[in-house]
Amino acid sequence: MSTSTMQVDVVSAEASIFSGKATFVALPGEVGELGVYPRHTPLITRIRPGSVRIQLADGGEEFVFVAGGILEIQPDCVTVLSDTAVRGKDLDEEKANRARQAAEEALRNAKSEVDLARARSELAVLAAELSALRRYRAKK
Repeated sequence: MSTSTMQVDVVSAEASIFSGKATFVALPGEVGELGVYPRHTPLITRIRPGSVRIQLADGGEEFVFVAGGILEIQPDCVTVLSDTAVRGKDLDEEKANRARQAAEEALRNAKSEVDLARARSELAVLAAELSALRRYRAKK
């Protein structure tokens, strides 16, 4: 493997979403944006909902939305594990907006702190998904 590229794998609970060589990865870390180049110091951390931007070895770019998860960095490999991950090209704005409206309704009708927390969490993920979709479309 070249020292100017690294293996990047983005995996959801259902499937491998992306696997390939990259020169750079940017993603939403727990306390801010993280940028990863080949030969990065090893790290394991949580990530927030948002966009994973992968600069491909051939010069192209790939976007993947993740609903939070775990990031593992090794000098020659970056692995993103998320319950939910969707390639940018597969994001559906209409579906996300319908889900956001349902979550807002659930927030208004919350009967307990648990219901309230669940609805807020869902809204945060959907807001990040819609933001990722807008970013992806702006790049196209």
